[in-house]
Amino acid sequence: MKSHEPRLSHQTLRVLAALLTDDHRGELSGAQLSRETGLASGSLYPMLARLEDAGWLSSRWETEDPRALGRPRRRFYRVTGLGAAKAQAALKPLEPAIRRLSWT
Repeated sequence: MKSHEPRLSHQTLRVLAALLTDDHRGELSGAQLSRETGLASGSLYPMLARLEDAGWLSSRWETEDPRALGRPRRRFYRVTGLGAAKAQAALKPLEPAIRRLSWT
């Protein structure tokens, strides 16, 4: 279900930039996004939910058995076509600065 446009805060742009890099084959788990952006789960997960509600992200649960993995299932997030177009338009003016920053 699509809702209103998400607010493009500095933190939201960091999340979108992390998801749009070619290094991750298009998707990252919430834990990976937290490590890459430095955002705490209390800020990150509500943001991911808003982006998903707006149609900018899609998500899926890991299909492997958590008992076999020895850890909880992970949820993976991916930018949709709409999200990529909107994020790239928002990030384009910031590309020179983004290239100079490290998100790790």
